[in-house]
Amino acid sequence: MSASPPNTALKGTLSRDPHGRLVYTDAQGQAHTGVQAIRAFPIEAPLEGLSLVGADGQELEWVDHWVGLQGPIRALLEQELAQREFMPTIERLVAVSTFSTPSTWTVDTDRGRTNFILKGEEDIRRLRDGGLLITDSHGLVFRVLDLKAMDRGTRKLLDRFL
Repeated sequence: MSASPPNTALKGTLSRDPHGRLVYTDAQGQAHTGVQAIRAFPIEAPLEGLSLVGADGQELEWVDHWVGLQGPIRALLEQELAQREFMPTIERLVAVSTFSTPSTWTVDTDRGRTNFILKGEEDIRRLRDGGLLITDSHGLVFRVLDLKAMDRGTRKLLDRFL
């Protein structure tokens, strides 16, 4: 028994309607408006496992390795995912208001400087790749790509909470 090759191509097509909504036209020619692209593993394997889900919540198509998609379809998916997935990357921890929680953190991110409230140490999650996920009091998730690559001051402040 041989394993089937991974699905790296869409059976249908993708486009945008005049209102900017994603439209998936399946192999039978039926158009589905308001489609969402959802990664199966956005942190651990962001280029593997992508589901196209209709407005009714039903999966329309599954792609095993969507990085293999070509040209305009891949660009359209990347745009859609960028709008859907907002996860600023912390580049530097500037200051914390106190070393007990809750505390206000001032951070430099890839999207500029911001402040957020860390409710508790349990809102900092270590990742296998050496990174961190930090969730603020409003549920917004910030990412630290590589703790060891951060500057000394940032590592020292983070160590107080880890």
